[in-house]
Amino acid sequence: MKNIYIPFIAVAGSLLLAACNGTGNKGAGAAAPPATPVNVIEAQQSEALYYDKYQGIVVSLNSVELRSQVGGFITGIFFKEGDVVTKGAPLYEIDRRKYVAAYEQAKANVTSAKANLSKAQKDIDRYNMLLKNDAVARQTVDQATAAFETAQSQVAVAQAGLSSAATDLSYATIRAPFTGRIGISQVKLGAQVTPGTTLLNTISTGNPIGVDVVINEQDINRFYKLQQHSADTTFKLQLSDGTTYDKNGKVFAIDRGVNNQTGSIKVRIQFDNQKDVLKDGMSCVLQVLNDNSGERVQIPYKAITEQMGEFFVFTTRDTTIKDTAEDKTIKDRRDTIARQQKVKLGPRIQSNVVVMEGLKVGDKVIIEGFQRLRDGGKVTLGPPAGAPGAAPKKAN
Repeated sequence: MKNIYIPFIAVAGSLLLAACNGTGNKGAGAAAPPATPVNVIEAQQSEALYYDKYQGIVVSLNSVELRSQVGGFITGIFFKEGDVVTKGAPLYEIDRRKYVAAYEQAKANVTSAKANLSKAQKDIDRYNMLLKNDAVARQTVDQATAAFETAQSQVAVAQAGLSSAATDLSYATIRAPFTGRIGISQVKLGAQVTPGTTLLNTISTGNPIGVDVVINEQDINRFYKLQQHSADTTFKLQLSDGTTYDKNGKVFAIDRGVNNQTGSIKVRIQFDNQKDVLKDGMSCVLQVLNDNSGERVQIPYKAITEQMGEFFVFTTRDTTIKDTAEDKTIKDRRDTIARQQKVKLGPRIQSNVVVMEGLKVGDKVIIEGFQRLRDGGKVTLGPPAGAPGAAPKKAN
């Protein structure tokens, strides 16, 4: 019977020892948590060029729709579609026969009117000579004078008719109004055209060329300043295929007024286009250098945390703590702690982000190991557990 109680006594001792150990662990848990290993970098200042983006449309600075001013049938087309045509070059010809005949008739009318004027001039000269000798009545002289003036007006009318016929004849040949690239013809040989209605073609200039963007009225003064002075890096153009156009732009024109319904205004930027890369109607993105570009504080974007729409980083600071040793002496102990700092961000530049406010050059920013940190928590500088370069855990 005596040996029966021995196992119970051993079990009770084990339970008591475990309870004591549990109490000890609980006390240890209440102690200050160990320092968290983190990686830090110093905030650096470097050149930050970033751009505001506007959706744009490529437009020709000069574009004209070609329409006939006289009617008839197309009898000639003298260009290759899509080519550059020079100013004054013939493009289309409308059946000229009717207009040539009208011109010749007008010339004949002028000749006839001039002959009548010559006869009237001779009559009035003769009657004036006879009047001096009282050999003709005054009424006859007056009638001759009236006939002369009528002949003069008939000459003017005939000359105006000749000018009109010449104009119509010239309109029968449609010429390029300026040097530019002509499009695909909208009519073929033999087609009938109606004056002012039938669209024949469109011709436009390609170099230089413009890009139209719409901006908010708050940005008007900014673009007026850029119109007076802009650098080579102020305007860049991103094409629809993602490539960046290799020429720089400048402000060509700002529209006369603001749209009172949308609060926006149109701005046209001019680009050199010698290689004819930009085509009328293309979509693109205009990039305008931001006014805040320059030397700015930058840190890796991965150091940023967001809380309720605000952005924060953790920085490290060295602090001195008074510590009482076992021999009752007071000694200074230096600890590194983490401080949460609110920041105002600018644009991202590759893997970095611009910090507009909240940091200064040289601040030590935690970039790894801050996920479980609290404001004021102790840290040690070095790779956090599991990070590249961290020391491997010792095997149990």
